[in-house]
Amino acid sequence: MSKLAINVSNKVPAFKKGTAFVIGVRNSSKGMGLTTSKTDVSVLSKHDLEHLGANFNLESMSRVAAPNGAIFALLGLGDSAVEKLNPDAYRALGGAIARNLKGIAQVVVDLGITKQDDLLALIEGIQLGNYEYNGLKSKANVKPIAFSKVTVITDLKVTAANLSRIQIIAGAVQSTRDLVNTPPNLMYPAAMVKEVQSASKGLGLSITVWDEKALAKDGFGGILAVGMGSSRPPRLVKIEYRPKGAKNHLALVGKGITFDTGGLSLKPAESMVGMKYDMTGAATAFQSVVAIAKLGLPVRVTAWLCLAENMPSGTAQRPDDVIKIRNGKTVEVLNTDAEGRLVLADGLSVAAEAKPDLILDIATLTGAATIALGNRYAGLMGDEKAVSVVQQAAKNTGELVWHMPLPIELRQLLNSDVADIANVKIGNRAGGMLIGGHFLREFVPSTIAWAHLDVAGPADNGGAAYGYTPKGGTGAILRTMVEVASGLAKAK
Repeated sequence: MSKLAINVSNKVPAFKKGTAFVIGVRNSSKGMGLTTSKTDVSVLSKHDLEHLGANFNLESMSRVAAPNGAIFALLGLGDSAVEKLNPDAYRALGGAIARNLKGIAQVVVDLGITKQDDLLALIEGIQLGNYEYNGLKSKANVKPIAFSKVTVITDLKVTAANLSRIQIIAGAVQSTRDLVNTPPNLMYPAAMVKEVQSASKGLGLSITVWDEKALAKDGFGGILAVGMGSSRPPRLVKIEYRPKGAKNHLALVGKGITFDTGGLSLKPAESMVGMKYDMTGAATAFQSVVAIAKLGLPVRVTAWLCLAENMPSGTAQRPDDVIKIRNGKTVEVLNTDAEGRLVLADGLSVAAEAKPDLILDIATLTGAATIALGNRYAGLMGDEKAVSVVQQAAKNTGELVWHMPLPIELRQLLNSDVADIANVKIGNRAGGMLIGGHFLREFVPSTIAWAHLDVAGPADNGGAAYGYTPKGGTGAILRTMVEVASGLAKAK
């Protein structure tokens, strides 16, 4: 990821070698044509766009020679009869620009944008799309990203505050992606704690960490049970942001399973690949607070990161074990691969003790969420007030959530003969995501607004990059979390 400078201007720079000029291509009843721009595109008018290889499909891009060694990057803006160019579309187009032109240092974007919301979304998409994770590849196998300066041509004005906000939030999304993409031999509970301590410096955040002894002393039976099979012990991290004058309190609870083998209820080998992503909820909650603090939002925010590695060993929890959660409820563990809900139960219980105005938990909780909603939508469950808040925030940010029900008849499937509740219903394959939501509901008092986000689908993009979404960890839903906090900061 390169450091990217974005500015807005109504003057088009001169054509010169090493600069790409992004021009829109749109289809209409008159056929395919270039969109309005201030850039001199007369050289293109002499040619048939189709013969030049141009395509109007959204996010498609073709390159054509421009004067003085520059190039035209012809960006597909869709069919005017089908695609509406709203902020969501421009955000995706911005991502496509960053992805396709990362080998070019200076880029001029001239799409004829006339609406402020569209302009800000485009800039945000460019920042979000400017990402690449190369992990532990040797330098010989990494192609440097040249992409470093973008000028957007428009008569509209953008404030420094607008650009700073976009950069802060995009930076938090990219940091979340880095955490999620890090191999599990390098990202384990204690390593995550170090990441939190390092990133929190200078932000006025208060950090509290529970090790395995403190977890046992303070009754965090769920986190302890899940982590007891690993040689790398579990941790609970509390990150607190308490600005002066804050009237409302938001609690974020994140599932942080740094690697999930399934425990003694072992996953098949192929299903284990990618389970480094099982700490996405904790990474998202952590970086959400970082972004909120950097933005200086006047709202109290407490994040609880429930960190454990779910491994099989002679010390691992067993199916049939009964454990006690922080709030005193007992859980019969019937499947050790339904571990996320056990650590979240502790996190939700302790978060509720401070009686916040809203609790949001985020987790890669169930494969059932992906079966139901595919790979791009997060499942949203909870009470009416909290669900409504999250839905509006997601709409504002262009992130995809889908409200799922919590049918009352499913709750009885978690009844246990030996404990207050079981963590699964063995043999039941119906409504798995919803049953997970019911389990979590048991650990939040009905007097506190609560919503659960199952991000098992959108947390990890296993396919090709699209829009501003890279392959691998996506950082999905972080922008929604920050937007929720922004709303609470304004609420009386």
